[in-house]
Amino acid sequence: MLIDTATRLRERGINPSMQRIAILNYMETHHTHPTVDNIYNALSASMPTLSKTTIYNTLTLFVEEGIINRFLTDDDVMHYDANIKNHTHFKCHKCGKIYDFPLPEIKTPEMEGFKVSDVKLFYYGVCKECSSKDKTEEIRTLLNL
Repeated sequence: MLIDTATRLRERGINPSMQRIAILNYMETHHTHPTVDNIYNALSASMPTLSKTTIYNTLTLFVEEGIINRFLTDDDVMHYDANIKNHTHFKCHKCGKIYDFPLPEIKTPEMEGFKVSDVKLFYYGVCKECSSKDKTEEIRTLLNL
């Protein structure tokens, strides 16, 4: 996998340093929409010379080259996403997880003649898992357990 990643970076004109390879591998194997801090915490133990600045600069380069996407959440935190296909996100207010969903196509008569190049749509609410936990807690409360 490291060879494939290095080759992919070279094909885009990017020098495949060990840090860049590790960051891209992390992005492609952890579909958690990480932040710079998440990546730093995951990789720094095995790469003691890795800095948050290196991660930030590498992610910025990857975004500029179209390898990954980035987005800002409602709490002004930048997240990164290796899924570069058009899709939307859902962020749970309870657990903070961010989920990918297909992007619904929206066309209205008012849009006729417009050429859409990008769509940013973000959903916020409570995910299935947290909703299920809420229902369980509610039942326990009602039964005095």
